[in-house]
Amino acid sequence: MTADIVILDMGGMMKRNLMFVMIVVLLAAGTALAGDSTKYGEGVGLEKAVSIEKLLASPADYLGQEVRVDGTITGVCKKRGCWMQVTDEKGNGVRIKVEDGVIVFPATSMGHTASAQGVFEGVPVAAQAKKHEGENHEGDKHEACDAKPHGEMVYFIKGTGAIIES
Repeated sequence: MTADIVILDMGGMMKRNLMFVMIVVLLAAGTALAGDSTKYGEGVGLEKAVSIEKLLASPADYLGQEVRVDGTITGVCKKRGCWMQVTDEKGNGVRIKVEDGVIVFPATSMGHTASAQGVFEGVPVAAQAKKHEGENHEGDKHEACDAKPHGEMVYFIKGTGAIIES
């Protein structure tokens, strides 16, 4: 009779173990379906994003302010990972520039969804060109790592953090 009890207990333990394994598998599958994300720098703390279209349509309203933008990564600095371009569904894009080596955006993040945060800044086009005069980066004069001009100014976000979806 003792042997029968032991066999029943073993069956109960096996059922519990099987149930535990099934729960772990379901949780892992849920995580995979939800998509993983990677935090860069401080990540993103602002809950609401500013549309990139609105940001570029009224840049003076946002200069010097902490902003968050969401979109698809359409460009990444291939040499140092020191910037990424985030573009909305209408094709409006803004560059997220980070301090070299402090945050490094991987080139493999192209096409992934991102949220990025930092201070919105603008510099005159002439000042931006002079800043990089004579520098050689990726075989050119640093254009590949600078934001595109928007009128007479170059606007970008001085990034403090980002979250990139896998």
